[in-house]
Amino acid sequence: MAAARGDNSRPRPGAPVDVEPFRRALTGCIRSVAGDAEIEVVFANERPGLTGERMRLPELSKRPTREELSVTRGLGDSMALRKACHDPRIHATMSPPGSDARAIFDAVEQARVEAIGSNRMSGMAQNISSMLSEKYTRANFGAITRQADAPLEEAVALLVREKLTGQQAPESAGQVLDLWRGFIEDKAGADFGGLSAAINDQQAFAKIVRHMLASMNVAEDIGEEDTEQDDQDSETDEDQPRSNEEDESESQEEAGEEAAPADENETAQDQMEEGEMDGAEISDDELADEDSEDSETPGEVRRPSIFGDFNEKVDYSVFTEEFDETIAAEELCDEAELDRLRAFLDKQLSHLQGAVGRLANRLQRRLMAQQNRSWEFDLEEGYLDPARLQRVIIDPMQPLSFKREKDTNFRDTVVTLLIDNSGSMRGRPITVAATCADILARTLERCGVKAEILGFTTKAWKGGQSREKWLGSGKPQTPGRLNDLRHIIYKSADAPWRRARRNLGLMMREGLLKENIDGEALIWAHNRLLARPEQRRILMMISDGAPVDDSTLSVNPGNYLERHLRAVIEQIETRSPVELLAIGIGHDVTRYYRRAVTIVDADELAGAMTEQLAGLFADETTSRRRPAGLRRAG
Repeated sequence: MAAARGDNSRPRPGAPVDVEPFRRALTGCIRSVAGDAEIEVVFANERPGLTGERMRLPELSKRPTREELSVTRGLGDSMALRKACHDPRIHATMSPPGSDARAIFDAVEQARVEAIGSNRMSGMAQNISSMLSEKYTRANFGAITRQADAPLEEAVALLVREKLTGQQAPESAGQVLDLWRGFIEDKAGADFGGLSAAINDQQAFAKIVRHMLASMNVAEDIGEEDTEQDDQDSETDEDQPRSNEEDESESQEEAGEEAAPADENETAQDQMEEGEMDGAEISDDELADEDSEDSETPGEVRRPSIFGDFNEKVDYSVFTEEFDETIAAEELCDEAELDRLRAFLDKQLSHLQGAVGRLANRLQRRLMAQQNRSWEFDLEEGYLDPARLQRVIIDPMQPLSFKREKDTNFRDTVVTLLIDNSGSMRGRPITVAATCADILARTLERCGVKAEILGFTTKAWKGGQSREKWLGSGKPQTPGRLNDLRHIIYKSADAPWRRARRNLGLMMREGLLKENIDGEALIWAHNRLLARPEQRRILMMISDGAPVDDSTLSVNPGNYLERHLRAVIEQIETRSPVELLAIGIGHDVTRYYRRAVTIVDADELAGAMTEQLAGLFADETTSRRRPAGLRRAG
């Protein structure tokens, strides 16, 4: 297929395209670049990523554009090159402590591998540029105008890429690099000179990057750790005499650990010289994340968190996070109990299923109606427009008229339902909430919109292990939050509804529902959404009241949790791309949330959830316009 070769040919606009030849060509290229014929390449509507020998790439549309093909090639080659040219053991060993330093280190390593390909192949350079442009467009970097909002790791990576390849940052990156360029060059400009010479030596390159981080006061230099490691190596070398078997064994281990990465690099470089390969973008997963479902997707930007030092600014503290947990629902009880709880949930609301189902069908019709085809007419290429054939009959000199279907961004949306799992929700409220979340998730999935269902509570009443530790520490004053959080994942955004259906029965479990600390739950759910690749992110909070935790409030001011919740809501509503709305059950939440609705009875929840989501989707011209029917606070 021409598109797989990276030439300038393109499918005829509006005409269906057979993408199977492209898939086969890309799969062969990936295996060749990676030097691994066993890699399984699948195309699916899931988050792209590499797990062991299985590589996931996005499913192609029926009429893929040239840009879509280029981005897909970039994703595939990025993961292939990562297997061939990136040694996770070296990366893990050389990585600095601290999340900020690690983010920069990862981003620069990604730029290094991209630069290797860009410098060798012009086609690869074009694909990498296309991929970066799409990545920064999704992250809305063009709207960043303040240094505080610009991620430093992306700025450093862009500058390193510029120094190594001579290529300027894509236009979609906006001012991100310019906002940080002066700081980076002033602090670490002297270190950039050695990067080009070390580009093919990952360890030497990493040492220079660590020195750069030290110059920017982000992390300590690698020198001290190197010295310590050298001392350990020396002690090992001095352990004499050793048997021949030990020498043989150690030589084999060293050959396996040290020669293998070099061979992989040589293989990839030789292949790049012998044949043309497509562009790539390399992600920087940790070694421990190699086989994780949540591994970083190539080409995805780690957006800066708006909650970095937020708690300190609003005078909110946590005594200890040692006993907090984020856990999947299926890990809290066995399969047999989940099946029993799900059956109980279905039985409790059998009479409501019809009403909720009708509302869900209404939502589905409204959503699907917005996906109806829209067309561009009077084109020179595309589908023949039969409605305009009469013009040709009347005047044979008139040219044929063609039409083409417009693309829609409707499906590029993810919705998170965050459900209060506090004791006050026990009974009918939590039953209705679980059923509505279940049916809405199914409805959204049918419409191509991903849905995530989360819950929040505490592990214990009256503080749990956190309070015990506080008591054992002599009861220090104003300890802050003093309970063990439990955040529950009932359904992840990428999990199909059929796999997560029974998990919602867990909300019926006796003893699960305890206290509610809403502010930290919102931050957790928000940050999960922010890491998603979708352009539009919607967070719906379902709660029946203000945050309450007796242990925390007994040793802090009475409005401690409520004040934190208000600050978190304001932060999301004013500084985040996530759209936040709330539904209060029997409690007026409009005093907290700018976009909120209050219902009197739990039976109204289904209609409220349906109407508010439909209202959001009905107004796609702007993601910040208030949906009809929502009342503002105050």
